[in-house]
Amino acid sequence: MNEVRPMILAVDIGNTTMTFGLYTPEGSLVFRGAIKTDKNKTRDQIAIDFLDMFRLYGAEIQSVTGAVISSVVPPMTAATADAIRQLSGTTAMIVGPGMKTGMNILAEIHNQLGADIVASSVAALQKYPAPIIVIDMGTATTMSYLGKNIYEGCIIIPGVRIAVEALSGRAAELPYISIEEPPSVLGRSTIDAMRSGVIYGNAGMIDSMIEKMEEAAKPAATVVMTGGNADPIRKYCKRDIIYDENLIIDGLYYLYQKNQDRRRRKND
Repeated sequence: MNEVRPMILAVDIGNTTMTFGLYTPEGSLVFRGAIKTDKNKTRDQIAIDFLDMFRLYGAEIQSVTGAVISSVVPPMTAATADAIRQLSGTTAMIVGPGMKTGMNILAEIHNQLGADIVASSVAALQKYPAPIIVIDMGTATTMSYLGKNIYEGCIIIPGVRIAVEALSGRAAELPYISIEEPPSVLGRSTIDAMRSGVIYGNAGMIDSMIEKMEEAAKPAATVVMTGGNADPIRKYCKRDIIYDENLIIDGLYYLYQKNQDRRRRKND
């Protein structure tokens, strides 16, 4: 019988999507998966989602010997941790105040910073040259400025999908649209005009906000973008921006490693 190799499970619970990443102890990503966030799910329903995801990628839930969770959906946090404990016997770390990050987070925002922003910032500082601007285009669009191991501050903007749904919902003659590239910046139909506004408008906004952040601090050595709405927008930005799909779950892996020794000492 083959020995099951120990693995680390990283889970990011976002407002729209729950993302899973399974890592070897050395940090190699075995698989990445995602399901729709549903805050009404019970522990057992979440456990079934985990089992289905592991089966889909040919992995074994029994291999999980460590886990870490970031969550911006409080009703799901405890249920997800309970599901992981039920399936693997592992008590998950929860990203929050008191966790060692390796960053100096300015006092005014220290206890207000979202767990996903913490994780993506930790990963960016681990992977890229500072100063860094980190852009997460999820349910909200967040832009964070990182100095050398210092979290300087952030900007929060309504996300692409929220803005589109608000526009369609409040204007009776404007349809709901998918986020796709229009044939031209000058739309010749209502749908193409809306898509042009979404794609080019957000790209222009990102470029402008990068400039303002650099004026307030100093020029960034790296601009990195993540999130479900990132790739369609990024390629129309004038600024050179790296796309890193796994930035948040990579950050969770790094946070797990940074805090594992502290946890062992606490339990001894």
